[in-house]
Amino acid sequence: MTEPPEASAEAAQPTPGERTGSAGAPGSDGPTGSTGPTGSTGRTGSRSVTGRATAAGVIVSALLILAIVLGSRLLENFDSALLPYAVATVFLAFGVAYRYTVWVSAPGARRLFKQGWRSFFSVANFRKAPTALPRMIATYLGFQKFLGARSHARWAAHQLIFWGCVLAALITFPLTWGWFTFTSGSGSGPGYEMRIWGFKIIGFDSLDFLGWLMFHGLDIAAVLVIPGASYFLWRRMRDRGAITGQRFAYDLVPLIALIVISVTGLLLTFSSLFLHGGGYEFLAVLHMVSVVFTLIYIPFGKFFHIVQRPAAVGMQLFKYTARQDEEVFACRRCEEPIDTGPYVENLRGTMRDLSLGFDEWAEYCPRCKRVLRGSAYLSQVKKGYK
Repeated sequence: MTEPPEASAEAAQPTPGERTGSAGAPGSDGPTGSTGPTGSTGRTGSRSVTGRATAAGVIVSALLILAIVLGSRLLENFDSALLPYAVATVFLAFGVAYRYTVWVSAPGARRLFKQGWRSFFSVANFRKAPTALPRMIATYLGFQKFLGARSHARWAAHQLIFWGCVLAALITFPLTWGWFTFTSGSGSGPGYEMRIWGFKIIGFDSLDFLGWLMFHGLDIAAVLVIPGASYFLWRRMRDRGAITGQRFAYDLVPLIALIVISVTGLLLTFSSLFLHGGGYEFLAVLHMVSVVFTLIYIPFGKFFHIVQRPAAVGMQLFKYTARQDEEVFACRRCEEPIDTGPYVENLRGTMRDLSLGFDEWAEYCPRCKRVLRGSAYLSQVKKGYK
């Protein structure tokens, strides 16, 4: 790696601690109406975001309630025993919409969100790389290959949790909302019909393999989730790096909740098959409480990354298509590639939106940033000590 002459390097680099003339820099007007963190504009902006988030939550919740009523044929197919689950999903919808609106209101997330959707709907991107989006959805969302680079064990455990939760959601939510129904002409089987929104989809025998899969899908999901969640719980009990930064409510509670839901669900099946229903009512209540708690917890805890992750696919597509055009930005000091030019400019724009005043540092690689900070310390700070 070759470095440019010191004179040109010094001329190119920003002075540490100096503002670069971007938004909020001395001598500029800065953001219109900005009064600082404690000013009236900041409070008004916070109230505005809260208002928008609340409105979004109410609208999404109302739409879900309407979908439940219509999808269950005016509640004809709605099971009143599942009412607590349905209410929890309405709270889940409100929380997700509220939190997502607050999240995308932040400058960095807003830029990521806009760039992602712009790349998603770009005809030019589709012409350049027509298979890029489906491949990223499969590898980034479905199989999460980026986790495999960290640890194969963590990737495998995360896959077990992911596919177990996906299977459970695909079964639980439609059943809870009355969209799926299983009916038998004889009242007790073994022949059943699966109906969606009242329309027959498939008929099956509960005693054959397909019937077994239909009635034990949630048990399969639980068998997938338990080893995955147990591995992460074990790791957080043993790994020093994980122990140092973990928080009980944020890191451990989600894993415990998944294990409790899965174990109580399996115990319900065990009770009905081998104990003639012994302890079923207690287990049903415990299972219901754990599921309802987890659904309400999702928007405000670690599980929220489930909702955030799809937005990152658009940003990955944005970076990928820029690389196709060979728009790679090189470090201003060592000339090593940093990232795509549009991505670096997007980062600079975010820093300007936040009025950080040192957005030119985005044009340096991490190593050069450390070197420049060290040089600034030696030349401007340490020289003052005798």
